[in-house]
Amino acid sequence: MKKIIVNSCAILLLVLSACTNGQNANFGLNVNEFNDKLNQTPNAQLIDVRTPGEYADGHLANALNFDWNGAAFETQIKNLDKQKPVFVYCLSGGRSGSAAAKMRNEGFAAVYEMNGGMMKWRAAALPQTKNETSVESKGMSLNDYNKLTQSHKKVLIDFYAEWCAPCKKMKPYLDEISKDIKEEVTVIRIDADQNKLLLQELKIDGLPVLIMYKDGIQTWRNVGFIDKVEVLKKIK
Repeated sequence: MKKIIVNSCAILLLVLSACTNGQNANFGLNVNEFNDKLNQTPNAQLIDVRTPGEYADGHLANALNFDWNGAAFETQIKNLDKQKPVFVYCLSGGRSGSAAAKMRNEGFAAVYEMNGGMMKWRAAALPQTKNETSVESKGMSLNDYNKLTQSHKKVLIDFYAEWCAPCKKMKPYLDEISKDIKEEVTVIRIDADQNKLLLQELKIDGLPVLIMYKDGIQTWRNVGFIDKVEVLKKIK
């Protein structure tokens, strides 16, 4: 009986140890936690996994640009120290999540992910730096945006991005709505990547976002994927 109890305890200790190791290897932090942890880590290995164009348009200071979708990503991460913490971020969290999973599979001891990516970082007004050669696209002003919403007819604003998978899934039915019931609603699509300042002013830190207006007054707002049936319910 004692032998069975001892063996059971040993198994339990192994399970607890495995769980603890798994937790230590996975860190998802909000932008403020990410910023604090980064500042507390001397000579931190900070990786921006967006495209070079996105990186040039604004990134965290001292971040290395290892494009997750680039051909050199696997070669680039081999230059990092697997025993030291790595901090990873992208625009909204999708690519950094994939990159972090890849790095953990490659044996990196601790990989910290920025939940929500640069969209959340910018919404929190945290510091970023830009390449000297970058030219910022200011996009639409808040005043111009407000003018779009001034209509007796309902106005449905769709904030999207070309890299956003849910945005792509919603586009076909939004195009249908724009044509089929144009007497009831005007559908306007706004590229988030081309209107970063506007997104900050409207406190948009995730995609896709749909916002409904009537006579310039917001009547409905949705963040994330939503199907056509639910959108039509809000229009009717």
